[in-house]
Amino acid sequence: MERDSDGSLDLSHLTEEEQTSILKVLQRDLELRHLDEGRLRNLQEKESDPVRLRSLSGAWFDDERSKRHYSRTSGCDLVHASMRLRKSKSKVTDVPLNRLFNGEAEEMTSSPQNNHSLPDNGLNKIMDESTAGSLQTLKPTPVPRTKSTQEKVVQESTALSKEHESISNGSHAEEPEGDVNGHDEDSDSIGSGLNDMDSTLKNSSSAGSLHSSYTLSGSMMSLFSSGDFEVVEVRGRIQFSLVYDTHREELQIKIYCCENIAAARKNRSDPYVKAYLLPDMSSQSKKKTSVKKKTQNPLYDQTLRYKLRVGELRSRTLNLSVWHSEPLGRNVFLGEVELDLSSWDWTCTQPLWQELQPRVHLSPDALSSRGIIMLSVKFVPEGIEGGGLPLTGELHIWLREAQGLLSNKGGPLNSFVRCYILPDASRQSGQKTRIVKHTLSPTFNHTMVYDGFQSCDLKEACAELTVWQREGLKTLILGGVRLSCGTGQSYGEPVSWMDSTAQEITLWNSIIDHPNHWIDATLPIRTDLQKRL
Repeated sequence: MERDSDGSLDLSHLTEEEQTSILKVLQRDLELRHLDEGRLRNLQEKESDPVRLRSLSGAWFDDERSKRHYSRTSGCDLVHASMRLRKSKSKVTDVPLNRLFNGEAEEMTSSPQNNHSLPDNGLNKIMDESTAGSLQTLKPTPVPRTKSTQEKVVQESTALSKEHESISNGSHAEEPEGDVNGHDEDSDSIGSGLNDMDSTLKNSSSAGSLHSSYTLSGSMMSLFSSGDFEVVEVRGRIQFSLVYDTHREELQIKIYCCENIAAARKNRSDPYVKAYLLPDMSSQSKKKTSVKKKTQNPLYDQTLRYKLRVGELRSRTLNLSVWHSEPLGRNVFLGEVELDLSSWDWTCTQPLWQELQPRVHLSPDALSSRGIIMLSVKFVPEGIEGGGLPLTGELHIWLREAQGLLSNKGGPLNSFVRCYILPDASRQSGQKTRIVKHTLSPTFNHTMVYDGFQSCDLKEACAELTVWQREGLKTLILGGVRLSCGTGQSYGEPVSWMDSTAQEITLWNSIIDHPNHWIDATLPIRTDLQKRL
């Protein structure tokens, strides 16, 4: 859209549909202004502390924006001014948007073109109200409130300011740090103002990190990083302690301090510590300490708490990462440590030091496992129950549960298990469990029974169990297990699916050697299943 010589916008070329679209945007702008005015009035009535008022209202953001963009004109104000100027130059009535910028109905003609394009629902008053709101800066008036409402206030005021700024600058605001579900927003600290923008260190290794049992190497957090925003040499260490309260079923992570961390900005850092219980990358899994200003040796002495049962600990990895808080930009990654809670010594409750490690990139294909599956299997031979029953041998597979499932995006997922008895991959042999929704540790409690077996058939067959993620109408395979003798052959023919691991082979041989007995097993959900030929 071009500007005239006087700096206003040339709106003469707009079609009726374009005019209507602009009208809707301006209406929405006016509604947001009214909502924000009401919010600020309530804050001003309830909050007497000017510092707190400035923080809650978002006035600090307006001040910073005005310093950076002092010569910019709001896009909404520019459209308003252009429509006013066009009205004064010519009494043209073929643009329905004039009704928004004219408080006098008698100046409008009653031509059918105008009457059918925009209904008169009191919109004649929008111009005066909208222009009045756009030509003056709203005075911030925040109020004392709970933590959740403080977060909402900051998010509302930030979103409103960033919307106006993006219109005037013709650019996009920075994206917030995201989780596999899109819900991961850093709003714990009002001082941060904007959302966290997690960054990762490029082309580095974390050989010193403690890795979980279902990662090959590096940080599982790298799967969900959206890019490299800053490159800071990771150094220093963090002191913390872990305690599990069995009475409260609560994991307590005491963050004491950090020492000699890197400087993110001109020999200074404003660090905070963030925790996740991987593989859960949702907002429920994220915990944060407060931000310590201008220090490379921050003291926190804060406890982060997670409610979870002791059985869930063995499928979780604790990720503690240190970040520099940048209120008006992307936060800077300063280092991390990862702890496999399945092998943690819970008798140790004293503070420990761990060296901060860089973050490395991992692709989803780099994972050797995406969790564990817990099952019981037995083979019931023909006639073992007496009276000639069962008529044929039966294979019973009891799928109890899975733990620590990890999708490409992270966060809770909807999952189910599908089973085939190979070499028969037809629908007759295919069975599946129900879909268990919104969890990383689904309980299936589902038994599958296959008959028609002889004992000798077990050495030639393979029970393939695959775990699937359901996303809308799509299903994505996460991995699986194959229970067989692992000989690479079936009935004398080479096959790709006889690729069982040592654990899987041991389980299958136990079934053959101990008929009519349940054999319990916990197996990793591996990602390297050979494609069936």
